Amino acid sequence: MRLRYALLLLPIVGLACLSARANAEPGRPPNIILFLVDDMGWTDGGVFGSEYYETPNIDAFAKQAMRFTNAYAHPLCSPSRASIMTGQEESRHGILSAHGHVEPEPWGKQVYQPATSQDEYLLTKSRTYLNPDATTLAEAFLGAGYRTAHMGKWHLGLTQEHWPGQHGFEFTFHSAPDTGPPASTYFSPHGIHPDGKPSGDHCVGNIVDGPEGEHIDDRLGTEAIKYITEHQDEPFYLNLWMYDCHGPWEAKLDLIQKFAKKESKPDGHTNPVYGAMLKTMDDNFGRVMTALDQLGIADNTIVVFFSDNGGNVKSMGASEQKRKMANPKSKTYGYTKIYNDFAGLQHPTKNLGLRGGKSDLYEGGERVPLMVRWPEHIPAGSVSDAVVNNIDLYPTLLELTGQPEPDNHIIDGESFAKVLTEGAGGNQRTSVTYFPYHGGGISVRVGDWKLIRRYTRRPDQYEGLVELFNLKDDLGESRNLAAEMPEKVAELGKLIDAHFEKTGGLPPKPNPDFQQRTTATTNPKSPTSGLVAKQCRIDPIEGGIRVVPQGGQPFLGTAQVQFEGPITLHLQARGVDGKSGTGRVQWRTQEQAEFPATGQTVGFDISESTTWQDITVQVPVEGRSALLRLHVPASDGLDIRSISWKSQDEKMVQWDFSTAQ
Repeated sequence: MRLRYALLLLPIVGLACLSARANAEPGRPPNIILFLVDDMGWTDGGVFGSEYYETPNIDAFAKQAMRFTNAYAHPLCSPSRASIMTGQEESRHGILSAHGHVEPEPWGKQVYQPATSQDEYLLTKSRTYLNPDATTLAEAFLGAGYRTAHMGKWHLGLTQEHWPGQHGFEFTFHSAPDTGPPASTYFSPHGIHPDGKPSGDHCVGNIVDGPEGEHIDDRLGTEAIKYITEHQDEPFYLNLWMYDCHGPWEAKLDLIQKFAKKESKPDGHTNPVYGAMLKTMDDNFGRVMTALDQLGIADNTIVVFFSDNGGNVKSMGASEQKRKMANPKSKTYGYTKIYNDFAGLQHPTKNLGLRGGKSDLYEGGERVPLMVRWPEHIPAGSVSDAVVNNIDLYPTLLELTGQPEPDNHIIDGESFAKVLTEGAGGNQRTSVTYFPYHGGGISVRVGDWKLIRRYTRRPDQYEGLVELFNLKDDLGESRNLAAEMPEKVAELGKLIDAHFEKTGGLPPKPNPDFQQRTTATTNPKSPTSGLVAKQCRIDPIEGGIRVVPQGGQPFLGTAQVQFEGPITLHLQARGVDGKSGTGRVQWRTQEQAEFPATGQTVGFDISESTTWQDITVQVPVEGRSALLRLHVPASDGLDIRSISWKSQDEKMVQWDFSTAQ
């Protein structure tokens, strides 16, 4: 059942005393607000370490809440949201990718998705909506006498029978499909239809357009305050699931311009468009917190601040922007042009200190902001390093409110209520994330150790099918210890096997029709493809190439390496005829139209030797590289066996000339 509500005639402050008395009644259970941000990274905010983004309301909230530094979510939205609503692992509820907008199929047993002979493993097919028989968190609270509401992004089912109103929410403010904001724009009018079959061209729901230009997150803030005001005298559970900070990458122009004028550090956050999006979200979070204070119900309201996955560090690259601006009359042209004007070719955000981002099983995709506030019950301004997962919110909120776990519904999560109220700590919880597609796999963390098991080989992104990291010593996941510690790999691997047995999920399995690719004759490119020789020529030699100077500034240039700095160069080289010499690396960033007249070079030495030398050069690029030049000794040149450029997040571009002949 969905309820419509009328606007209250009394101002908020006029009801504060009455509401405060009602909330103070003995035995009155606390209200709950689950405030979920879309695609907010682990360091996206002042309290989380950003010196560029402005989040004053979130920062103030942190002083009143417990902040978690080891909170985990699935690296994509639909699986994460399904785990929040059910308290179940992804392998149990079956939503494994961001498919909440895909045409639903009849419910049935988990199956493998179609595969080709080039797929080494058969992968589980993702479901596209919540199990109709699951007892959601909203249904658990509705059965306990709570009023329930969902506002904002859902992305857990395209068609009406899978919408939040069918999963325990009495009131909804929502539309579908909803990968991002309504009808793929943050600004009214959205043109949402009240009925019909939802599709990309026909967005359906009960979001009614506001004034032209109204931001949808401003509208969510307004609707949330109306709902809270109406239900202040009875316990309520509110999902307030914001649309920021998901694409399309558009924001209020005045805020973009404000952030564009701010000074920023190249090795910190620098995107004015994302900064504006984050600020709008923060503004509305503050409005809702202020309303709780004015109504006198803040002390009896549990507020959870959470993100559905890690920050987006991949979107809005050069090819994507070019595609979106190909047609000046298209819907995507306007906001992409603004993005390009103010943010250039940089990605939306940076997960500082972490590897990867949204859609990755590295910490940048899984580790997210989490804070919980309940005055006089949870220590204000406290910080916990306990490992918690999105599936843990379900049992935690039930325990905090004194509600029993529902019958006939399996909960995989573990309550961390005692961490919140008693300060119990530790980081020994086993946290598992299952995302088998697009080079993903399954990850398991226990204590300081994390294992990733892959099902697709991508040597340009990671090595092999198994990665092992010690997060205490290597939070950036830069050193794979799998080869050095096979016993630890086997130990954590058993936990993955046990995970599938526990949840009944369908694990990937070897593809019986897999055919190993052969590459000996399939790559017609020259070994030096992507390198431009200037004032020099390239001659093949046994086991490598020789760069022969033909001018005073011989170098090999490339535009193939476009990484966020700093960058590391690994070079296998030797002087011609074993002679010593010096070389240097020069760079230009995407923000620079030309190479600077001075600076932005770093040198390296070649020792006198006829054997190949391993040379490592730290290249302190600030920003994103556009062109790199490898200058060789001008007198004698250089023999090169291999060139490898590597980014902080382990991306790599390399040339191997050892078989160049």
